[in-house]
Amino acid sequence: MSSVKEQILSILKESRVGTMATIHDNKPRSRYMTFFNDDLTLYTVTSKDTHKTEDVEQNPYTHILLGYEGEGFGDMYVEIEGKVIESDDESLKEKVWNEHLEPWFDGPEDPKLLILQINPDQIRLMNKKGQPPQTLEL
Repeated sequence: MSSVKEQILSILKESRVGTMATIHDNKPRSRYMTFFNDDLTLYTVTSKDTHKTEDVEQNPYTHILLGYEGEGFGDMYVEIEGKVIESDDESLKEKVWNEHLEPWFDGPEDPKLLILQINPDQIRLMNKKGQPPQTLEL
């Protein structure tokens, strides 16, 4: 039986698109984002001109859902609570750059491109058949 962390990492590897919630004017706001991970740290790309950038500057906490494929009971997914840090790290921009970003950015050196780094406080492994949620505290 693999550990909770191994199962979480497997979901992060297989599931790149999920929802990311931020707080705007004291109300939750969710949107679909594409995520990349390095161990349990997540990264996503956004433009410096978006509402989510303003949101995380006012309140850096986020809630992310990744992994549910629509199969119903037993279709595992993760709930991630964490803190967002904005990054202009050029090597990180090169690392996460892919052709799916081309409609929005001129390349990894585009000055509007911003990396959001999510450092999880807690990850919950959900919906595993016959088991209650399992929590990994970080």
